[in-house]
Formats: sequence, C-alpha cells, structure tokens
Amino acid sequence: MKAVILVGGEGTRLRPLTYSTPKPMVPILNRPFLEHMLSYMKSHRIDDVILALCYLPDHIRDYFGDGGDFGVKLSYVVESSPLGTAGAVKNVAQHLDETFFVFNGDVFTDMNLSEMLETHRRKSAKATIALTPVDDPSMYGVVETDADGRVKRFVEKPRREEATTNMINAGTYILEPSLLEYIPSNENYMFERGLFPLLLERGEPFYSFSSQAYWIDIGTPEKYMKVNNDLLTGKIATDFPGSVHKKNVWAEEGHKIHPKANIDGPVVIGRDCFIEAHARVVGPSVIGPHCYIGAGSLVEKSIVWHNVAIGKDTKIRQCIIADAVNIGEGCDIAAGCIIGNNASIEDNALLSPETKIMPGTEISASHSSGC
Repeated sequence: MKAVILVGGEGTRLRPLTYSTPKPMVPILNRPFLEHMLSYMKSHRIDDVILALCYLPDHIRDYFGDGGDFGVKLSYVVESSPLGTAGAVKNVAQHLDETFFVFNGDVFTDMNLSEMLETHRRKSAKATIALTPVDDPSMYGVVETDADGRVKRFVEKPRREEATTNMINAGTYILEPSLLEYIPSNENYMFERGLFPLLLERGEPFYSFSSQAYWIDIGTPEKYMKVNNDLLTGKIATDFPGSVHKKNVWAEEGHKIHPKANIDGPVVIGRDCFIEAHARVVGPSVIGPHCYIGAGSLVEKSIVWHNVAIGKDTKIRQCIIADAVNIGEGCDIAAGCIIGNNASIEDNALLSPETKIMPGTEISASHSSGC
C-alpha cells in the first residue's frame, strides 16, 4: 500500500526547536517523530512511502535513506517552493498509480488505518477523510456528514454554540489517483479550501471515517511535550527503547547511572548517558543519548535531546532542551523554557519561566534573567 507524507513545513510553531531540525525529526522517546509514523504505517501494511519535502530535506534523507532499515520503501520529492497540502501531493503524482493514503506530517495517532481502508473500499469512495472529536470545535474546521458518513460540507471555525458537530479533519486521507486531475500543477493548492469543496460541488463519492483513537497535532511545544508524556504514562501503547533499569525506567546500552543517583519514573534514558551521584531525574522525562547530568542536579518533567551537558547542582523543570546544549553549574532553568540547539548557559544563570533561547546563543549569569 502506498502513502504520501506531507513533511515540507518549517515547523514555525515549534521554534526555536525547528530552526535547524525539521519537525519530522524532533525526537519522541529518543526516536524521530517520522520513525514512529513509519512504524505505525507499516503495522497497517503501508510500506511504500513518498515523502513530500521542502524544508531541510537532507536531514531526513540522510537519516532514513531508502527506508530499508525501517522496513519500508522510501521515495523523496523536494518542492522548490511550498505547494500547499494538495499541491504537494500533485507534485508526487508520478508515484501514485493506485489507491493511496495521505498523512499530515505532524499528527500522532493510533487510529485503525486498516478499518479506514476497508470503509473506503466498501463505500466505493473516491476520497475518504478521517475525523476525530474535539472538546471545542471553534478552534478548527468541522466536517458535517450525513447518516451514512458521506461528507456534506466543511465549516471553518464555527462558534462553539453554533457548531453542528465536534468532528474535525484528522489530517489523514485516502484518495483514488483519478482525483489528481482536479489538482493544478505547480500551484499552491490546499485540500481544505481547494480540492475538498470541489469534490462536494461535483458530487464525487466523498466519505468520512470517524475515530475515537488517540490523536494529537505535535506542532506546538505544549503538545510536543504532551505526546511524550502520554507515551511515558501509558495513554498510548508503545515499545520503549532499551531495557528496564528499574520500575518505569528504561535505559539504552552504554548508560552509567551512579548508584546514588535517584531516577523516579516514568523516564527513558538514551544510550551512553552518564548520570552522577545525587542527581535526580523525575518523570515523565526523556533524556537523550550521550547526555551528562552532573552531581546534585535535578531534571524534572523535561525532554532533553542529544549530547546535552548539565553541570552539577543545576535545576531544570518542565523544559525542552535541544541538541548539544551546554548548561553550567548552579543554574536554575524555570518551567516552560525552551533552549535551542548548541546554546550555552553559563554557571549560575537563572532563566525566567517560558524563556526561549535561540540556537547558538550564549547566556551569561549577569544577563540571564531577562532573556
């Protein structure tokens, strides 16, 4: 089965994490988000995947190669400029000669794709859109359907009291290749405002697949942290990397955790990590590969990427720390801080809540509080 994944966006809502890391490569439990997607798709026999790329494509291509190591066949098509959701699919049309899935590259879900495909075929649909319920549909475009699940209309961000449904577009579609004729070539063209209204206008068999499965858009720091926490706390079934170090703590090979360190799960610890005596890691937390946590330091409810060094007696709470960050001794990094790749935080620096540090920035103790 074939699929297109739309992974061309710049991930602006996740900045500063995505200035030098494309959104599909942000780590979730120490594996790129896209790797989780491919594993999920493969479990539903989707093994021929076309990646529609635009932003930092080499980062993705260098990691995944031809897909063989991940049990799938990968093809890459790079846009010279953004083409929109439907335009990106049209741009890979040479690969699409059979029924295919389309996935937004920032949605983490465990909905049953096999059931969705069975529904598409049973109804002889030309297009099927996955729907998911939300508490407040006024933040989204809702999708109205009839009793048989046929799509009737799209309503963009209705008032909460005026919404006729709480079912929204879940960012997963099944299309027949004949629909590609409706999409203009080399133009920025969207499913939501272009192709889907056109299908309704022309009376094409356009159906929905409603699912109560787990669903989240990882495109903001808050939701990115939430999906990691939900995996760690068992709200979504997953295989944890490494082996069990102790109850609710998983550690990969090469780790060195001092007997007097205190690890309170759920926590995932990457390979070759070194955690000193009297350091404390409190879950839900993820510590990436090749990280160092100094004696007496605290990392609480945080996500730490690769190659991060944290000096002794430093406190980090509810933060996201990107790759190759160096944090000195005696620092206090308050809740909600996000530190970009290759930043350096001097000894005894204090960062106020919700501070965002751009990649490569050097923060001194004397200027830290107002950053």
